[in-house]
Amino acid sequence: MHIDIDKDTCIGAGQCALSAPKVFTQDDDGFSTLLPGHEDATTDPMTREAARACPVGAITVSAD
Repeated sequence: MHIDIDKDTCIGAGQCALSAPKVFTQDDDGFSTLLPGHEDATTDPMTREAARACPVGAITVSAD
């Protein structure tokens, strides 16, 4: 699966990092970023939940 974070839309709410902490973190400015190695493929079942939890819809998860 492919994970995309729209950096222009992200407001830094942190719901992604709370929902899927093995996949997402927040950068020094508080905005969402992927942990290294999770850019294109992840098996974490909470990844889609993290996308749904984003209050501004900044995260897109799609099949390869």
